[in-house]
Amino acid sequence: MQEPLFGSVDEVVERLAGAGYLASTAVATTVFLADRLGKPLLVEGPAGVGKTELARALATATDSELVRLQCYEGIDESRALYEWNHAKQLLRITAARDEGWRETRDHVFSEEFLLPRPLLTAIRNPEPTVLLIDETDKADVEMEGLLLEVLGDFQVTVPELGTITAARRPFVLLTSNATRELSEALKRRCLFLHLDFPAPDLERDIVTMQVPGLDAALAESLVRVVGALREMDLRKAPSIAESVDWARTLLALGADSLDEDIVESSLGVILKYQSDHRKAAAELRLDQLLDPASP
Repeated sequence: MQEPLFGSVDEVVERLAGAGYLASTAVATTVFLADRLGKPLLVEGPAGVGKTELARALATATDSELVRLQCYEGIDESRALYEWNHAKQLLRITAARDEGWRETRDHVFSEEFLLPRPLLTAIRNPEPTVLLIDETDKADVEMEGLLLEVLGDFQVTVPELGTITAARRPFVLLTSNATRELSEALKRRCLFLHLDFPAPDLERDIVTMQVPGLDAALAESLVRVVGALREMDLRKAPSIAESVDWARTLLALGADSLDEDIVESSLGVILKYQSDHRKAAAELRLDQLLDPASP
C-alpha cells in the first residue's frame, strides 16, 4: 500500500490553494477520496471550468510529474501507450545482415527501440505522477477499452518484453466535456466529479488571487459581467482563464472601473466569435450590471 498524497480534506484545500487553485469542499473531498482509495477521478463539465488546471495544480501541490495524454478522434494505442522505433529497428537489421535473425530480433525488440507514450510513461515512473487523460470524450469508444485495461490493473503487456506493472500507481485524472456519453464500464472504475463555473464570490477570489493589484470593486464588476455573458446562449461562454485574462487586460489598460467603452473595446479577450459579440451587444445590460442599484 503506497503512501497517500494527502492526509485530510483540509490539507487538499490548503495545498491546492498554495498551487494557485481554490478548491471547494466538494472538490477537495473527491480528490482526497480518489487519492485514499487509489481510484481514477473522472472530472466532467463544460469547457473552461478548470478541469485541466486541477490536474496541473495537483501535480504542483504534490511535487509530482504531470504526464498528459491529450485525446482526439482517431487516437490509438501507438499514440497513447507505446510504439516501436521502426526507423531505428530497420537500421539495426540492415547493419546486422550477417547475424542470425533470432539474435537480431531479440535486439531490435528491446528497451533501446521502445518509444513509451503517456500511459506507459506514467506507469513506469517510480516517482509520484499525476496522469492527466484530457478530453476523454473526444477519443473513440475503442480507446476506452484500452483505458479499462490499463487503469484496471495499472499494468501493460508488451508482447516482446512481457508485462510491465506500475512501480508506483499514478494519480489518474480523466476529463470530459460531455460531448458524448462515456461507457458505464469506464465510469464504474472512477470516482466522479462535476465541475461547473464557480459561484461569483469564488470566481472573484480566483481572479484577485491570479491578478495581484486588481481593484476589488473592479473585480466585482468583471465577475458580474462575465456571469451575465454565461447566462446567454453563446457559442462559447467565457472560461475562468478568460476572466483572468480580462482582469490582466484591464490592469494593463490602467482601468480602475468598468464602463461601456472599456467593455466594448476589450470584449474580444473573453468572447471569441463574432456572433457572440453581436448577441452581447444586443442583450447585455451594462447599465444594470455596472450599477446594480439601477432599476
